[in-house]
Amino acid sequence: MPGRLFVVAGPSGVGKGTIIRQLIGRWPFYLSVSATTRAPRPGEVHGVNYVFLSDEQFDQWVGDDRFLEWAEFAGRRYGSPRQPVEEQLAAGNDVILEIEVQGAMQIKQRVDDAVFVFIEPPSMNELEERLSRRGDTGNIEPRLERARAELALADQFDHRIVNEVLADAVAGLLSVVARPEGSRT
Repeated sequence: MPGRLFVVAGPSGVGKGTIIRQLIGRWPFYLSVSATTRAPRPGEVHGVNYVFLSDEQFDQWVGDDRFLEWAEFAGRRYGSPRQPVEEQLAAGNDVILEIEVQGAMQIKQRVDDAVFVFIEPPSMNELEERLSRRGDTGNIEPRLERARAELALADQFDHRIVNEVLADAVAGLLSVVARPEGSRT
């Protein structure tokens, strides 16, 4: 039986990655490694944190339809490589994609049986504080503007989880992935 695809999306800074990292070890899944055109940050490893591509390589991958989805964010492009996701699903493994809302909307148009989970902040003030704490002070306002537009799309997702208390948000995502096969409600 093939695995299930879980698409976890939400505004930048909402804590998608933190929630998913907390889920590791609590549920067996393959976490898709996104590709990006941005430079590696200190400590990031190619193929572990991201697949780092040049603009030319990314263009080639787009042309070869090697992405399930791709989007531009903050002046860089990000995408979910198709082949490892399809291989894991075919092997019967559940797969989680941690992506931006724009990419989730692309997958919604292309994949019929994916389960879509929207992670949202408890408030816009809290989201602004989180972005400030992680050092995004130079581009907070554009990110907040984008977050407002993304929050307007939350109803298009199968599940919504407010990340106010991390343990509760992790439990919420665990309850989604642990549902019986095929359940989207």
